[in-house]
Amino acid sequence: MTLDNNTGTVISLEEAKGYTHAFQEDKPDAIKSFYVGAKKLQRILEQEDCMGVRIYNGRTTDTDYRNKANLVLVGVNKKGEDMTDGIILEDLAPCPHFCPQSSPLIKL
Repeated sequence: MTLDNNTGTVISLEEAKGYTHAFQEDKPDAIKSFYVGAKKLQRILEQEDCMGVRIYNGRTTDTDYRNKANLVLVGVNKKGEDMTDGIILEDLAPCPHFCPQSSPLIKL
């Protein structure tokens, strides 16, 4: 696999449902998804030489969500390196708490 500004695979809704439902069945108490605002994501992508975003798994230390999954987003430059001197995001809105009203990606 080559890292560039076109890395990733577009999948169908059925494939996406398969992935998300399998995870939710294995880990029913886990956070199902995270929301990040477009303007914050754009701030990462608009950095000079940024070609994409790397998403790290983490664990929050916030007292409301202690020991819950968290994500850290960082820009990636054209050499495939993290842009740690730039914009780094966390504090995304987790589901449960901020869930879509109806999404086929959430297993009921």
